[in-house]
Amino acid sequence: MSKIKIVFYLVLVFIIYKGYVAFKNFEIGVDDRVAEIEEKSDFTREDEVIGLMMYLGDPPELKEHLFTESRSKCLEMKLIAEETSFAYYECARVSALVKGRKIVSIFEELEVIE
Repeated sequence: MSKIKIVFYLVLVFIIYKGYVAFKNFEIGVDDRVAEIEEKSDFTREDEVIGLMMYLGDPPELKEHLFTESRSKCLEMKLIAEETSFAYYECARVSALVKGRKIVSIFEELEVIE
């Protein structure tokens, strides 16, 4: 009788685990699908996002900008970029026109992230 109980508990734990994994994958997948739909539909919105900015020239002029998911990811990418380039980089929270997960244009730099 105890072997049947152990098998039952193992099956129950497996079902709960599979349900949890399916729920987490659904949550992650929804964000990606929303961004993909926005990008395909030419939907643009004004939003505050964190971006990696690249400045060139003297005086420095904004040449490139890249949407980043978080402050830590932006700072990590900034370190890599500074090691491989002579341009000036900064992470900033900006008010920008966003299409999907891409910055189309920047309206205002709100905060520089150090």
